[in-house]
Amino acid sequence: MSTPPRSAAHPQTGAAAPRDIMEIERAISRIAHMLTRAKQHDRTVAVAGVPVDRAAVPLLRALADAPGPLRPGELAVLLAVEAPHVTRQVQRLERAGYVERVPDPDDGRAQRVRITGEGLEAFERIRAAGRQWMADALAAWSPDERARLAGLVHRMVDDFLAHSERLAACESRTAE
Repeated sequence: MSTPPRSAAHPQTGAAAPRDIMEIERAISRIAHMLTRAKQHDRTVAVAGVPVDRAAVPLLRALADAPGPLRPGELAVLLAVEAPHVTRQVQRLERAGYVERVPDPDDGRAQRVRITGEGLEAFERIRAAGRQWMADALAAWSPDERARLAGLVHRMVDDFLAHSERLAACESRTAE
């Protein structure tokens, strides 16, 4: 049984957050925690038969979904992590044969990272295991309910990104 959320005041205005916003934040926090915890990761990679740590999966996803090789700095920005984190993960994944470094066509001194065929196959097994877990968890939902949820989640993410971009633009204007 879940407990009702307490009212939370906005840190700058002191105004209480509307209950629906509090519930959305609570739901996002719960799912983020559940999907990123070690047990869930361990279960997923065991089903997939791919021995990678949790930090490697987002990097493999980014490379699998990218139109081509990426610079390590681009990966760091995309994943919102520090560059040394990307470097360590790339080294581990390179040793496993899942990624490789290739020359940067725009800068002869730099390198880019791309996923190998073996890495793509490994990531697709991880993705399939995660999707099967989700399908099993939502088995009682109708296809229409799942489609509505997907549409609302995509809309929410798009709105979050647009809001972040507006805030960043405002911050850069006030910094000038």
